[in-house]
Amino acid sequence: MVAKRNLKQDDKKKSDLLLNIKEEVLPIVFKDPYLTPYINYFNDIRDQVSATTRRLTENKCTLWEFATAHKYFGLHLEINENDEEEWVLRECAPNATDIYLIGDFSDWKPSKEYAFTSTGLGNWEIRLPKDALHHNDLFRLYMKWHGGEGERIPSYAQRVIQDNHTKMFSAQVWQPAKKYEWKIENFVPNNDEPLLIYECHIGMAQEAERVGTYIEFENNILPRIKDAGYNTIQIMAIMEHPYYGSFGYQVSNFFAPSSRFGTPDELKSLIDKAHSMGLRVLLDIVHSHAVKNEVEGISKFDGTYSLFFHDGDRGEHPLWDSRLFNYAKTEVLRFLLSNVRYWLEDYKFDGFRFDGVTSMIYKNHGVGTAFMGYQDYFCDNLDKDALTYLTLANKLIHEGNKNAITIAEDVSGFPGLANSIENGGNGFDYRLAMGIPDFWIKTLKEKKDEDWHVEGILWELTNRRNDEKTISYAESHDQALVGDQTIIFRLLQILIYDSMRLDQQNFLIDRGLAIHRLIKLITISTAGDGYLNFMGNEFGHPEWIDFPREGNNWSYHHARRQWSLRDNSDLQFYRIAAFDKAMLDLMKHYNIMKGYNYVEKVYSHVDDEVLCYKRKGLYFLFNFNPAKSFADYRINGVEPGKYKLVFNTEDYDFGGLGRIAHDQEFLTSNEAMKDDKGNEYIETYFKVYLPTRSAMVLEKLKE
Repeated sequence: MVAKRNLKQDDKKKSDLLLNIKEEVLPIVFKDPYLTPYINYFNDIRDQVSATTRRLTENKCTLWEFATAHKYFGLHLEINENDEEEWVLRECAPNATDIYLIGDFSDWKPSKEYAFTSTGLGNWEIRLPKDALHHNDLFRLYMKWHGGEGERIPSYAQRVIQDNHTKMFSAQVWQPAKKYEWKIENFVPNNDEPLLIYECHIGMAQEAERVGTYIEFENNILPRIKDAGYNTIQIMAIMEHPYYGSFGYQVSNFFAPSSRFGTPDELKSLIDKAHSMGLRVLLDIVHSHAVKNEVEGISKFDGTYSLFFHDGDRGEHPLWDSRLFNYAKTEVLRFLLSNVRYWLEDYKFDGFRFDGVTSMIYKNHGVGTAFMGYQDYFCDNLDKDALTYLTLANKLIHEGNKNAITIAEDVSGFPGLANSIENGGNGFDYRLAMGIPDFWIKTLKEKKDEDWHVEGILWELTNRRNDEKTISYAESHDQALVGDQTIIFRLLQILIYDSMRLDQQNFLIDRGLAIHRLIKLITISTAGDGYLNFMGNEFGHPEWIDFPREGNNWSYHHARRQWSLRDNSDLQFYRIAAFDKAMLDLMKHYNIMKGYNYVEKVYSHVDDEVLCYKRKGLYFLFNFNPAKSFADYRINGVEPGKYKLVFNTEDYDFGGLGRIAHDQEFLTSNEAMKDDKGNEYIETYFKVYLPTRSAMVLEKLKE
């Protein structure tokens, strides 16, 4: 059994720690006095955020007003002094000695006619008549610097495409005759519902073995997401990346939506449609690193690495083979903060999931660090410049859109990331509970069914900071990548290919589907403040994700979603999807993850593998036992009254065996008991039938 903590001793330790603080206590430290020895770190970040804000804005504007570099740099149509429209292209390239605009108009060679002019402070610009460039024209920069020269794509390019024949990337003039007109100008999400996130990828969202499009996603996938019960989509791989197989995490052009999937207007239409359906749209934003490519990206943009990145070893990620931003530099902050505003304002994204936060906030990127205690967070390894940037980004986002949300992808558990800036935190609205999918994979790999420890499971699923909102998930895209396996595939293995028909009786299929339902239900019902699912996992998509590459003969077979499996009512995939939808409906109907979200353990029996906990007036009962069904099983410690069965995992429609009757009601009973000291008390309990590998949810009826 798990030992109980001495709460009185804990409270005394906290009080003693607080007494030692001589100055005003930050709320984050007041709520967690064990942070007291590290209060200077929080104060340092707070001071650095204030100082950096003053440096950037010079106290003349807001952070939102500062973040407008994308409106100045890059290609724009502007009105000149003669009240005529002309093209203006500006670049920041302090190390450049000459810059030329090249394209079909110059036979892709530098010429004086298309030479830039230095405007000082490392900035360059070229002005051209309106008829010099046309919609869809391709162009690049030809840049010279001391000791070298080369072609580059403008760092603020908002449209970049790849030539199918040469495979070269170029910037493209995007100036359609008719500007996209938004149907939903100011989307206001339904904040009364729990956050239910559908993580998705445009290119692999179709069943055909090819790259999908924004239009296909809008027409075919958005209705599926809405029908499945999710209210938020989190889109991966939107920022342009030269290698499709990077899943979008090796970004080359930060202001350009990927042209693989279609045009900028088609992406806007997708977001517009999602808003009309009541769906939030989050961007999986990558500000943790950049691709090394020099022609396509911003690596060594002006002949130096130091324009955007650290020099030397610190400028290269040892595992990702990518460039690392120098968050102390004004130009980097201007670039990244403007990038955040651009996606919020121009494309009306409703927030961001920040990728690779752990890599950002530690100088060693968290590699080889176990993070066993606060001393592992607050040390010389901490990158205060990165934390300052993340805090500024959150400040900017919430200044620009009060309904926007931000999510931190951090595996370390750094305290304060998802606490408000006012409290001394870094301002994220949520953090991902990244330890939970790791826990499930480890459990499935290493433990037999009969060795699952129900109290350990509950502890792993609820071990989170009470002052920070978290999003739980059993698996995301990470657990489905080549070399790994989804939960359903681990449970069913090759049986998933030929034993999923409803008319096929197979004990191993029943076992796998039952455990799959238990894992999903206990994960979502203990989730802190939100839940995430990766596209296709809601119906148990078979196999793994593997993008076209040389190693698989450039195949798209594993870079797609087989929706026909989910739509076939003769297959178990159909019932897996039905369970997922019903589970989400339960969470929404009882508003499980909104407001006070404490998960209270009511009863557990480790040997029986039985667990019961209470949340929002519902009692969740689980029997993980693989061999024993329990008749008239006594659940102690409940509130007196009448209970009604409102959900169970055994329903035939969910792929269950139908061993639990619907609409059951249970009355509590009382029994006089004595504790270890001989003191009498009244034990309240009810009795239920708990089949093997099943769960039920009971609602206490009002008297």
